[in-house]
Amino acid sequence: MSSQSVYDIGAVYPWCMPKLWDETMEAHRRAVQDAVLETAVALVTEHGLASVTMSQIAKEAGIGRATLYKYFPDVQSVLIAWHDRHVAAHLERLAQARDHADGPSQRLEAVLLGYAHITHKRPQGGEIAAFVHRDRHVVQAQQQLHDLVREVVAEAAAVGAVREDVSPEELADYCLHALSAAGGLRSEEAVHRLVAVTLSGLRPAR
Repeated sequence: MSSQSVYDIGAVYPWCMPKLWDETMEAHRRAVQDAVLETAVALVTEHGLASVTMSQIAKEAGIGRATLYKYFPDVQSVLIAWHDRHVAAHLERLAQARDHADGPSQRLEAVLLGYAHITHKRPQGGEIAAFVHRDRHVVQAQQQLHDLVREVVAEAAAVGAVREDVSPEELADYCLHALSAAGGLRSEEAVHRLVAVTLSGLRPAR
């Protein structure tokens, strides 16, 4: 929607103007940020972090340098924002998997399977991964993930589906460490087998 069309609507329906304008500007900001994030990742992947400049990102994204600096102070901050967005999307995906499952055992399996799939499909190694995972902002993301897994483990333990001789906190650590191996697996079938083995380690002793 052009700014002119927004003004035309505002002239006829003045009470709609603030909301329409806010939504239009927010959509524009989102589009600019999306272009910047994807452009920066593509450039760093191709040329390396040390070789990429803000000027290059602005040119390839089709925006001015001044506009780019309104959003990000440097290339590193762009990469961190890109990673933050992906982490938020992954956490949302896991939360949805949990919420769409029926019963504590099913919720636990859905979250573990979802995390294993995310790990399996996530690019392993590379300069970008090395950079974003040494930044302190990753600690918060890891804690959010751990909390989500701990909660579904505790819920399953409360109905006797998970062993109670080990705390949910430690069992969440076990799950996350075990499922990190999904990144090196070659097939979806192997991912499912890894989740099954991980779940077997959570079950109460008979």
